[in-house]
Amino acid sequence: MTEIEKTHSAHWGVFRARYDGDRLRVRPHPGDPDPSPVLDNIPAAVAHPARVGAPAVRRGWWERGPGRDPARGRDDYLTVSWDAVLDRLAEETHRVRTTHGDAAVYGGSYGWASAGRFHHAQGQLHRFLAVTGGYTRSVNTYSGGAAEVILPQVLGAFDSVSRNAVTWDAVAAHTDTVLAFGGMALKNSAIAAGGVSRHVERGAMRAARDRGAVFVLVSPLRPDLPEEVDATWLPIRPGTDVALMLALMHTVTAENRHDGDFLDTHCDGWEQLREYLFAAPVKDADWAAEITGIDASAIRELAWRIAYGRTLVTVAQSLQRAEHGEQPVWGATALAAVLGQIGLPGGGFNYGLGSLGHYGRLRNAVPVPTFSRVPNPVSSFIPVARVADMLLHPGETYDYNGAEHTYPHVRMAWWAGGNPFHHHQDLRRLRRAVAELDTFVVHDPMWTATARHADVVLPSTTTLERDDMGATSSDPLLVAMKQLVPPRGEARDDYDVLAALAHRLGHGDRFTEGRTSHEWLVHMYDRTRKALADRGLDAPDFDEFWERGELELPQRPDDGGVLGRFRADPAAHPLPTPSGRIQVGSAPIAGYRYSDHPGHPAWLEPTEAPDERHPFWLVSNQPATRLHSQLDFGAHSSGSKRSGREVVRIHPDDAAGLGISDGDVVRLHNDRGACLASARVTEDIRPGVLQLPTGAWWDPRPDPERPDAGDDALCVHGNPNALTRDHGTSRLAQGCTGQLCAVAVAPYPHEPPEVTAHTPPPLG
Repeated sequence: MTEIEKTHSAHWGVFRARYDGDRLRVRPHPGDPDPSPVLDNIPAAVAHPARVGAPAVRRGWWERGPGRDPARGRDDYLTVSWDAVLDRLAEETHRVRTTHGDAAVYGGSYGWASAGRFHHAQGQLHRFLAVTGGYTRSVNTYSGGAAEVILPQVLGAFDSVSRNAVTWDAVAAHTDTVLAFGGMALKNSAIAAGGVSRHVERGAMRAARDRGAVFVLVSPLRPDLPEEVDATWLPIRPGTDVALMLALMHTVTAENRHDGDFLDTHCDGWEQLREYLFAAPVKDADWAAEITGIDASAIRELAWRIAYGRTLVTVAQSLQRAEHGEQPVWGATALAAVLGQIGLPGGGFNYGLGSLGHYGRLRNAVPVPTFSRVPNPVSSFIPVARVADMLLHPGETYDYNGAEHTYPHVRMAWWAGGNPFHHHQDLRRLRRAVAELDTFVVHDPMWTATARHADVVLPSTTTLERDDMGATSSDPLLVAMKQLVPPRGEARDDYDVLAALAHRLGHGDRFTEGRTSHEWLVHMYDRTRKALADRGLDAPDFDEFWERGELELPQRPDDGGVLGRFRADPAAHPLPTPSGRIQVGSAPIAGYRYSDHPGHPAWLEPTEAPDERHPFWLVSNQPATRLHSQLDFGAHSSGSKRSGREVVRIHPDDAAGLGISDGDVVRLHNDRGACLASARVTEDIRPGVLQLPTGAWWDPRPDPERPDAGDDALCVHGNPNALTRDHGTSRLAQGCTGQLCAVAVAPYPHEPPEVTAHTPPPLG
């Protein structure tokens, strides 16, 4: 068989591949200067045993009908035909809507299934649900829920002040000091929705360092900045970054090195914040040293450094995925405002720089292809991380962004393109929550933990098995994502499945608009082609573009974005905040009277912290070897495990005190649950801190150490969300708090059980 190399794209990189009918060979795009090794996970997706081969239904749901059922996640499955399952599913959707209303359907999709802009599971599912009646939706993301609420209140529209604030080119050319709270880990910036054709972050940081820029890493984890930038590492106590920010603001102001003119002309609320900084207890370096574990002398030296030259303050997304997660985002904004550098090239503040591949890049000058959505006729919504609260407490009220809302009574949840049993916290609680549903529908190519809790599992094609287009507004390459392999088993495109259901429900023509998948691709591409032609640029028709395999798009020059324009003329270019200025204090937020969120950046004690029973902070950050839980069985992901188990990092002093050696299987536990992991002893972590990445597929078993705790008390694979707390960041944003929790750790005294997370359930 002749192998033909084709172009394709993933969220972690554009690549080229050949398939010989047996093996898929993948190589990075030749134009990528620093490709991600996560590409090595892709070949395993073709024919892994974890693939869902045919439509499957949970036996209890199929035989007894819909309704609350604690057997979800424990029942076995039956294989059924496509016609049978689609007929039954159409009947159930109609029943739920006519009996309980359209808001009783929850569209729980998430957007990371594919870089393709047409076969985008979230867009496909939400269009289907909107066309057929409407649904309860979610707002914000697990990644940035707190920041997505606080930034529009205090600085501007989220995308404008994160994606379009400071470019990597500006950092390389202008920045003297990079103060990186939470770091800028390359494992994170390798990822961008829609794909990345050129990973430029490492090169930009290296260029800045070669020019003389100094990088300061504030994090309990040393690898949160690449080794080649030779960063000064301040191993801060987890969750205390705001205290350091406040002390830096206090020290700079007390020594009269703050920018009073900028605060007067471009900011609002400074007097309230200044009063807080100097009120008892005074937020000085000695105060912060007790909280953060960083020497007061180091804090004062850092305050001196950032007050001279061009300073960029960054905050990783990870910092706001914790209790009071709005505060570090607001505190870093205020610190940059006190220094007076917001809007300068390579200076000021950038939320999330280094946390996603979108940030720090130029914007395309023409629109990229997108799949059109339909307005949702139902107004009901929840913050995305509050899904278990919604299912467990229908009819109860909750606060969000200054208003009171009520949880709807959802009877049917529909999921495509995501794995909530990865994203969500306290997985045993989530299992209890989904047991409350009448019906749980999941589209998935794989038998993930989410699929194993569904009543209906619809086998989706992977991105490798269909044509699509990869694109994002911050990358110049539009990619023809050509089908690489035939669909596995009976897998179907989500579009075809939802079109068949829409026809059964009487809305097929509105869903498809009379187009096949190929016709949608041509239709979507035409928007980009027309924009190129209007500019007099190369604008090939669809067939020519498809033959080429990729198309370079023009990009806009770096003009400093909304913050640069605001800095130059705040009257002509006000920010979309209550005052039109940077809100270093906020009267509207103060007016909400939230006890967990004052009207300015503040140090707020966590309600969960290490104690005698649980003496360690557990940091549950994003994995380096996969995107979330995607392709956890792939070569790169599997290669980072030990005996198939995830690895937890521990400091040598802590390991010695507990009798733990490198490679030992250890049990991490708290009152919510427990998991096993393989210990890696390393000095690259602060003492008193453990680090276990997210993404290992949940593999629950009974816990021999707690025999009365149930059959799901121990994850033997190493999923930290067996331990994390399902609690909102605050009443303002209700974001997830999965980054930090308190745990204990000890050597596992039993024979470690085999990991079976990637083995499909029995099928009847």
